[in-house]
Amino acid sequence: MTATITIEGKQLGHKKRLFPDHHVPYPPDWQHSGGRTTLRDLLSRIVLEEVTAFRQRAEDRRLLRALTATEIAQGVERGKIDSGGRDLKPTIDEHEAIMTALQAFQDGLYFVFIDGQQQQDLDATIFVEPNSTVTFVRLVALAGG
Repeated sequence: MTATITIEGKQLGHKKRLFPDHHVPYPPDWQHSGGRTTLRDLLSRIVLEEVTAFRQRAEDRRLLRALTATEIAQGVERGKIDSGGRDLKPTIDEHEAIMTALQAFQDGLYFVFIDGQQQQDLDATIFVEPNSTVTFVRLVALAGG
């Protein structure tokens, strides 16, 4: 089994998760350094994984699929039945996506916890083990504050 990092998202004041937990591959080069990296590098790698996954989902939507009865029933339950067949041509600048994520962290829009330990400095040395959990906690500004 390949080592992965679990990614989870939470929002203060809400029990429901921001997105279903998912896994990204543990970088092989980290195995040689004992998981030593920086938060900046970790966030950059996670953003690149997400951009790749987004592009793959967009590519999958290009294909027109025959749906099973179960898929149709699930679509009805969600309020949208999707058989694909759209050419969305996603244009995402990877560098810009990384810069946006880093700026949002610096602006205090979200916190990052690695195995329950809050990380506050983008350039400090951190250690990420195989099968670690990275938690993103989105903060919400108070109205009128």
